[in-house]
Amino acid sequence: MEKKKRIVIALGGNALGNTLPEQMAAVKITARAIVDLIQEGCEVVVAHGNGPQVGMINNAMTALTHEDQAQPNTPLSVCVAMSQAYIGYDLQNALREELRKRGFMRTPVVTVVTQVRVDPEDPAFENPSKPIGKFLTKEEADFQAKAYGHVMKEDAGRGYRRVVASPKPVEIVEQDAINSLVDANKIVICCGGGGIPVMRQGNPLKGASAVIDKDFASALLAKELDADFLIILTAVEKVALNYGKPDEKWLDDVTVEEAKQYVEEGHFAPGSMLPKVQAALDFAESKPGRQSLITLLEKAKPVLETLPGWKCDIRGIKKYEDLPENCRKYVEFVEKHIGFPITMISNGPGRDDIIYRNK
Repeated sequence: MEKKKRIVIALGGNALGNTLPEQMAAVKITARAIVDLIQEGCEVVVAHGNGPQVGMINNAMTALTHEDQAQPNTPLSVCVAMSQAYIGYDLQNALREELRKRGFMRTPVVTVVTQVRVDPEDPAFENPSKPIGKFLTKEEADFQAKAYGHVMKEDAGRGYRRVVASPKPVEIVEQDAINSLVDANKIVICCGGGGIPVMRQGNPLKGASAVIDKDFASALLAKELDADFLIILTAVEKVALNYGKPDEKWLDDVTVEEAKQYVEEGHFAPGSMLPKVQAALDFAESKPGRQSLITLLEKAKPVLETLPGWKCDIRGIKKYEDLPENCRKYVEFVEKHIGFPITMISNGPGRDDIIYRNK
């Protein structure tokens, strides 16, 4: 039996919406694209962002603390944990519904509340730069800095916001459990929001005041799962050079070496496309045969299709019509997907072993 292709999908904010009603509608569309892959025989593991959701939860917890002085401030790590359950609840229900519509009556979907260990010596902790929460006045920002020890920064004249570190993920704490679930043919939702950031202090794990980039966490997850593909969903169909400029160039297929060169040349915006490209690179170069894809949700279709072969020797055949039927179907399949006619087919080692085809 042919081994199923294992895919990790990293959902961006556009696949989840910004409010609860938007999220409930968005996950139904997202679920259809994910189940398309499952229906094609792929194993799919889902990771996701949580930007709007964790911000909303953080704001609500901050407001509660202001209203009730006896209520302690809620750590950011706890807000991330809340967001994982909040998003996972809607997403696994949408997947369950879509699976049953297509006849997958006994395919379990599970959300794993996932902790991701970070290094306390990560340089990101020395320069917090990831804004979270709402805009505040100078007085409100000063109060939060004094009362809770938050780092507050002015944001382009729009007010003050809390900023936290964005360290790289080191270890997915629940990785063994995730592996077991995936190996048992469960559909797993995990590493929400990049994971709950934790630091090891002996045996205990302590929550960190940080936000982990979900694309880097997804790349680590894909490597640890020995996945074949990492699909990073975003708001554009392809990655572009000189994005938004007159000489904009959309990229189709690039090698690891080409992508590294583009990164070094500064083609991708920090905090936007750059971490996606870096995460895609990290996975693609981690093992031969691994591939990454950055695209829109609706373009995240199966990238592999199995075609029937043929068992006869085709050397010596001079006419295209004399090739086996499956051989001709293979040529026409390739032709369709590359968008150009195939007029010459080599069918042997000799220089004259060529079939000329009029198109």
